[in-house]
Amino acid sequence: MTGLRLAAGELRRLTSGKLPKLAVAALVLVPLLYASFYLYANFDPYGRLGNLPAAIVNEDTGSADRNVGDEVTSSVVGSGTFQWHEVSAAEADAGVRDDRYSFAITIPRDFSAALLSSGNFNPQRATIQLTTNDANNYLSHTIANQVAEQIRGTIAEKVGSEAANRFLMGFSTIYEQTQQAATGATQLADGANRLLTGQQQLADGAQQLATGSAQLSSGLSTLRSSTATLPQSTRQLADGAQQVADGNSQVAAAGSTVASGSAQLVTNLDNVNGQLTDRLRAAGLSETDIQRVQGVLGDLRAPVDQANARIQQTSAQLNQLADGARRVAAGAATLANSAPALSGGIAQAADGASTLSAGAAQLNDGEKTALSGTQQLAAGAGQLRDGLNNGLGQIPNPSDPTRTATADTIADPVAVNSVGVASAGTYGAGLAPFFLALATWIGAFVLFLLIRPLSSRAIAAGTAPLRVALGGWLPSALLGIAQVVVLFAAVTWFVGIHIAHPVAALAFAILASLTFTAIVHALNAFFGAVGKFLGLVLLVLQLVSAGGTFPWQTLPDALYPLHVVLPMGYVVDGLRHLMYTGASLRNLLDIGVLVAYLVGALAVSALAARKQRLWTVSKLQPELSL
Repeated sequence: MTGLRLAAGELRRLTSGKLPKLAVAALVLVPLLYASFYLYANFDPYGRLGNLPAAIVNEDTGSADRNVGDEVTSSVVGSGTFQWHEVSAAEADAGVRDDRYSFAITIPRDFSAALLSSGNFNPQRATIQLTTNDANNYLSHTIANQVAEQIRGTIAEKVGSEAANRFLMGFSTIYEQTQQAATGATQLADGANRLLTGQQQLADGAQQLATGSAQLSSGLSTLRSSTATLPQSTRQLADGAQQVADGNSQVAAAGSTVASGSAQLVTNLDNVNGQLTDRLRAAGLSETDIQRVQGVLGDLRAPVDQANARIQQTSAQLNQLADGARRVAAGAATLANSAPALSGGIAQAADGASTLSAGAAQLNDGEKTALSGTQQLAAGAGQLRDGLNNGLGQIPNPSDPTRTATADTIADPVAVNSVGVASAGTYGAGLAPFFLALATWIGAFVLFLLIRPLSSRAIAAGTAPLRVALGGWLPSALLGIAQVVVLFAAVTWFVGIHIAHPVAALAFAILASLTFTAIVHALNAFFGAVGKFLGLVLLVLQLVSAGGTFPWQTLPDALYPLHVVLPMGYVVDGLRHLMYTGASLRNLLDIGVLVAYLVGALAVSALAARKQRLWTVSKLQPELSL
């Protein structure tokens, strides 16, 4: 009797009649009812958080120019993430206690003042109050904490961005003011250089003035000493000139007298010439003789005429000399009268020149000091100009877009770039591998509520134990395959969970079903009624150690060996890779473990068939029957 014939006979037994067929159909649908409805109910709970009622209380009184509480409340209520209700503090507290609200967020009265206090260098931490009630739902507390943290982060980012923007705006203001100062320093340096040039020229002029005034003082001192006797000398000169003028006047008067006498003599001689001519005519001389006599007489008086001419000329010169002497005497008198004033003026000029020389020397020394100060001023102005221009390049002066981007970066310096190697998509899809594995085990478990693990007839007929084991396992294996096919069809088409590699995932799930049915078959075959109980115990152990929800590394250390030994963890791991990414070398380990369990379970079933060849009283009349 072959194992296939034994399996066919068991299937005929199970389907002989209308009610058994319905029972078999019900067994096939058990995993579907368990896994698909659970996954459907938990397909995307985060996408329906908008139906979760929550309260927000805004007690913020705001600041002078802003009410952050109103901004936060408006943003939160308008986000639509939850079913928000803006209520009073008393109503929110009562609502959380009565389960009308899952949680409540309260914005206190001093919220805006605390947030904006840093701008006045009086920093205070703003606080948001979160009210939860685990008696309503524990996950509501966890969700509320996440919401409060998001609100806190958003507010901190916004306020931080504004504060950083104001801070950077201050840099722009500093830059503009420093730029103005640098421009002024440049102008100051240019002016200082021009002042230095002018000061150098002034210093050179002061040096020349000091030299010239010293020379002038020396010359005027010499002139004063030289003209000290000028009043006496000019007085003596005036007196002498007056005496000369008086003598010349006398000489001129005497010359005039001589000239008058000489002129009278010539006149008399002319008269004598006329009288002589008349007497000679009267004497009867001819005109010729008279002319001869007149010629001789003219020759005789020629020296007298010449002397008279000279006397007349000399008299005129003496008159001119007398006039000049008088003028010289008058000028000398005037000079003598002016000499004391001139001498006093020269003395005053000498004293003034001495004072001027001393002042010019002081001016020269002062100009040297001023020149040195001006040089220092020019050097300092140049350093100030260069320092301001160099510092100007080190002061940030971002443009408006750059300042905004920088402020946003300062407020929120770290961005999370989430790169998913594989993505489940929804909460239900994330739980699908675990619940598919769990449903497959439960499906295998319930099959043996109807299926007999071993054929007593075949055992009694002496059929080989392996054939008996295969004949008892194959019906459950076929029904398990049907369970998996129906389950995958419902999960993908009805629930809508996307599977990256559906054929490979279905094949792996079929392998898992074959393994689980073999394990449950072995437990029932070897332990009988106790095997059903052991199947439940093994289910519980795998539920807590498979790592279906939280990562298995978070399990207590005592459960680590269970995760490594029991098969469900490998089923969950294999389904995750095939549903989200694809086959990998890790799947070979999962497949190897399941195949090992499958072979081992069939070996145990064969051992149980061999063992049951020996009939005992406990076998004929078992103490416990399930």
